[in-house]
Amino acid sequence: MRPFMKKTFRYCAQRITRATVAIPVVMTALLLSPGLQAQEDGLPPGHYYLPESGSVIGKIQTVVANENDTLIDIGHQHKLGFEEMQRANPDLGMWYPGEGAEVVLPTRFILPPGPREGLVINLSELRLYYYPPAGQGERPIVETYPISVGRQGFETPLGTFKTTVKVKDPAWSPPESMRREAAARGEPAPSIVPPGPDNPLGRHAILLNIPSYLIHGTNRPAGVGMRVSRGCVRMLPEDIESLYERVPSGTQVTLINEPFKAGWEEDELFVQSYPLMGEKEGTVEPLIDALDVLAETLGDKQPPVDYALVRQAVEARSGRPIAVLRDPTPEPEPVFIYQEVDTDATVELLHRIDTVS
Repeated sequence: MRPFMKKTFRYCAQRITRATVAIPVVMTALLLSPGLQAQEDGLPPGHYYLPESGSVIGKIQTVVANENDTLIDIGHQHKLGFEEMQRANPDLGMWYPGEGAEVVLPTRFILPPGPREGLVINLSELRLYYYPPAGQGERPIVETYPISVGRQGFETPLGTFKTTVKVKDPAWSPPESMRREAAARGEPAPSIVPPGPDNPLGRHAILLNIPSYLIHGTNRPAGVGMRVSRGCVRMLPEDIESLYERVPSGTQVTLINEPFKAGWEEDELFVQSYPLMGEKEGTVEPLIDALDVLAETLGDKQPPVDYALVRQAVEARSGRPIAVLRDPTPEPEPVFIYQEVDTDATVELLHRIDTVS
């Protein structure tokens, strides 16, 4: 064989895999003044256009607190309740966040499951959704408002009902159990509380076709967004007034208890988890229920879900939508490995192959 004269290169392709790296989703906050009532799309706070596909509405926003602001006041301006504001701003005082404090507004929601019709009330979320009928040529919207629901021992019932009578300036008759409790404290309650500032029903009430349950206002708006009622649904005075004027009798009212929601926004999957109601605290049931909801949302799709993030959302119960898809593992790319080859040996090998053929 002739002495080595020069080198040439050949390559072989080998397949490799890449480690999947979770990339956090960064949500851009919209900086607004607390007094600015219009949203980016021109709709009032709490009003959103229904997405043509998917079920995610709104954006996370931030505002800067003024000297006399409370988190409760800021929340009410943007249709948010007590617990929502508390969860979103754990390091700020509810009654005095401080002048110049940056306040997070959790105004991003996954629409509740089920038909988008009438009133839908999600007890775990402490939130009411209203789907007003759209006029000819109008783009459908959804309105959403903070509410209070029944506390432990006075749970708000679940099911599908209808609105019946609407009453302005209602009188209130305290239930017998409340009168007994008041008497035991040495504070006898009246049998009837007339309309006025002491009436806990506020100035507007919408009755349901189940005895003793209504959607009504309140004379203590600071408590809206908490589980403090005896089963009725409480709303901010201005919110119930708005619905009172527009929701006709016979409107469907769907009461659900869904602490975990999942939904699509274009090609991104989000989940949203809220504190539990009932007896599932401290069990694995919330995670099992969440996986059932997720499976129903995915259907036949098989996207790369990061189930560790799903579990974190269930356990954190922050109420903030969280993106839970991993980056799909890309097709392996060829890696070129170069090896030096004796040119003379290659030529001799090719000559032998040619001779044989």
